[in-house]
Amino acid sequence: MLRKFFAAPLSWLYGLAIAIRHKLFDWGILHVEEFDIPIVCVGNLAVGGPGKTPHTEYLIDILRKDHKVAVLSRGYKRRTRGFVLADNNTSYLRIGDEPRQIKMKFPDIPVAVCENRVKGIKQLRKLHPEINLIILDDAFQHRYVDAWVNVLLMDYSNPPYKDKFLPLGRLRDSAKQMSRAQLIVMTKCPDYIKPIDIRVAINNLNLYPYQTLYFSKFRQGDLIPIFPEHETAIPGKGANIIAMSGLANNNNFYDSLKGNYNLLQTLSYPDHHSYKVRDIQKIRRIISNMPEDTAIVVTEKDAVKLTNRKKIPVELQRKLFFVPIEVMFLDGGKVGFKRQIEQYAKTNHKYRILHPE
Repeated sequence: MLRKFFAAPLSWLYGLAIAIRHKLFDWGILHVEEFDIPIVCVGNLAVGGPGKTPHTEYLIDILRKDHKVAVLSRGYKRRTRGFVLADNNTSYLRIGDEPRQIKMKFPDIPVAVCENRVKGIKQLRKLHPEINLIILDDAFQHRYVDAWVNVLLMDYSNPPYKDKFLPLGRLRDSAKQMSRAQLIVMTKCPDYIKPIDIRVAINNLNLYPYQTLYFSKFRQGDLIPIFPEHETAIPGKGANIIAMSGLANNNNFYDSLKGNYNLLQTLSYPDHHSYKVRDIQKIRRIISNMPEDTAIVVTEKDAVKLTNRKKIPVELQRKLFFVPIEVMFLDGGKVGFKRQIEQYAKTNHKYRILHPE
């Protein structure tokens, strides 16, 4: 109660600052840059993880068949500044864990980070003139770039109409800004959504005719060893595991594992946590008191930060696995989403001309 008392005025001030900033863009006082190639923006309104990286990877997979795709992110929590173009050996410390995950999964796709997206786009195109489509990861608030299409993600369990501005709630942007998005995806949905739940969401979001709402969930794949050079048996259903996670919501990850594995213990860390030697030592102490066949299971994002062989002894390397996840659209939404994204990528609706192949 006391927290809400102090948080309420701060939340109001935060909302006021956000509203003024958007007005400066709307009035043309803050300049917006336009580009002659498709810019696909992926973002959200709230802090936390609605699954931007998996959905960005989904978009890469759709679009790379017909386009020379590149990805630009700000590189949250990286230890560098300015523009950095990733190669296949670039550390997550230089570009951030999520861009590193994308680069590992798509080594042939140019991936770069830059807090100034306008400069980042120009530099990317200078270094890779063949690029004809750029995906901006986590850039819905970065209005300095005029995106051809905005894909707005929101957690099914915490939609904007149930939320409040920081620090009272988790909103970092106004729910009114949903109007800038053409495609809206409610993520992390249950396996089955009743028609009444869909109608409630549509009514509460109050979407415009040009906006389309989709629903998605994550499907887990089989465990993959972080260090595949070791001959290690892949833990099957019912295996003993310790789950370790550094996400915005670690409990969601743990809950997703309980149906397939015998979860003995969990180790939770803050989002984007960078694992230190003391963390590795703690894991060794815990695993030493567990059954011999116990595996350590982490998220894809955490796996990126656990690839330093110098920090991790071999006996622990053999026990480390990550869970790959795949985006699945519900209620037949996969075909419609793919068709709309491809249409926006090929057609410049703003200028009403067909973008050259």
